[in-house]
Amino acid sequence: MDLAHDHDSTFALASDAVQHPSVFKAAFNSGSAQALATVYDRNALFVTRAGEPVTGAELRAANAEFQSLGLPISVRPRNTYVADDIALLIVDWVIDGEAPDGEHVHIEGTATDVARRGPDGLWRYVIDNPFGTAERPPLAKR
Repeated sequence: MDLAHDHDSTFALASDAVQHPSVFKAAFNSGSAQALATVYDRNALFVTRAGEPVTGAELRAANAEFQSLGLPISVRPRNTYVADDIALLIVDWVIDGEAPDGEHVHIEGTATDVARRGPDGLWRYVIDNPFGTAERPPLAKR
């Protein structure tokens, strides 16, 4: 994996767009909101539900909702298309397991994400659309 160190944190970002979903996975699974924030551009948006993008503190809150489950995410990149400093990433992902309250959780989707290579040569999400064209289900436990 071709990773470079992000000087704003102790978390490594990818210099290869293909590796960005794996970087996201590592940041998410670290449990650190700060580590997860490093994989996003400062002006990034997160699509919580179809047609409902959020930015800034609301983006961080949306990710915190997923991280609060205390379960790891697995990712399987399907396609990565790169044009200059922009990448379209199609990624299947799953969060599955027993939550801290003992309830079983299963959430999955196919993300349609856009990343941009910054002046430092490192990739960050500018659009994170975790459910692609599908409606986001509530973070319900089963």
